[in-house]
Amino acid sequence: MRRLSIIIAFLCAVMALSCLSPPARADDKLVVGYIPIVPMAPLFVMVGEGWSKQAGLDLELTRFESGPVMVQAMASGKMDAAYVGIGPAMVARANGISIKVLACSVVEQVGIIARGRFLEALEKYPPAEAVGKFTAEQGRKPKMASLPKGAVPDTIGRYWVVKTLGLPENAVDYLGMGESQVQQAFLTGDVDAAAILEPILSLAESKVPGARVVARSAAILPGHAGAVLVVSEAALRDKPAAIRALLKLHIRADQLLREQPLKALPDVMRFVGKGLIDEAVMARAMSGARTTFVSDPRPMIEPTRRMQDFQLAIGAQTKPVVLEDLIDPSLYDAVLAETRR
Repeated sequence: MRRLSIIIAFLCAVMALSCLSPPARADDKLVVGYIPIVPMAPLFVMVGEGWSKQAGLDLELTRFESGPVMVQAMASGKMDAAYVGIGPAMVARANGISIKVLACSVVEQVGIIARGRFLEALEKYPPAEAVGKFTAEQGRKPKMASLPKGAVPDTIGRYWVVKTLGLPENAVDYLGMGESQVQQAFLTGDVDAAAILEPILSLAESKVPGARVVARSAAILPGHAGAVLVVSEAALRDKPAAIRALLKLHIRADQLLREQPLKALPDVMRFVGKGLIDEAVMARAMSGARTTFVSDPRPMIEPTRRMQDFQLAIGAQTKPVVLEDLIDPSLYDAVLAETRR
């Protein structure tokens, strides 16, 4: 009888623990792609703060060097969600990849940074004239590094040349590469400029004497979205609870990044810069003056329409996508309403 009592007590204890910590469901696991840059910070915060584990969400993170490569992985069905630029998301949807944008992450995230003789020309002459002067004096066009064509930084770099400066697109030579290669090319002087994001902008300013951001995307294409939270329609269908939990944590992390960026700093530094970026440089990169975190997807729709028109014009996107089919605020609104109750 005593032995039976012990067994019953043990079983009761196990049942009590299972009630406190329910077993993970099959749809709790999400494979999420990212690039190790500041605009993807909401993902780094939810993992670093332990929120995803507390929510019973199993996130398998996969690192990429650029957005176009990431959406190719989504097309193969290998990922449920991704933090990626709105540019590659539009290209992917236009090419028949079934994805939805559930939330924004940052807006106006790109800067054009210049160095050396090209910067000297930009400081001496009006920008449009400076490009021609540099080309004539150096016997070559300015070289601008960025992510591959179709990525947001590349689109903003070309937009600056064509729309802001009023020059032909081919007035500049564009070199598309991964984010770490962009950083290396600028630091070593292999290129004259870069259209890129944080923390590369702040790092380059701290490492290259005289290097300076000469234009920011707030003035180039106001309100444009940068990184967004994208999910596959298959994951929306098959893992609705997990996607809902991910979106809820995204909104929470985005709020922390806006209101207390220094608190989020250690989480971001674990993922960005491989631990080699000085804390002060990273803090500067995450400041509100340099990175604007916004989770609401609605304000990004019209600037995205203008970006799409330009991507179509330069051939980065071969056919248009109906933005209302790509950007769906309904789940965001529902989750936001839950968090406010």
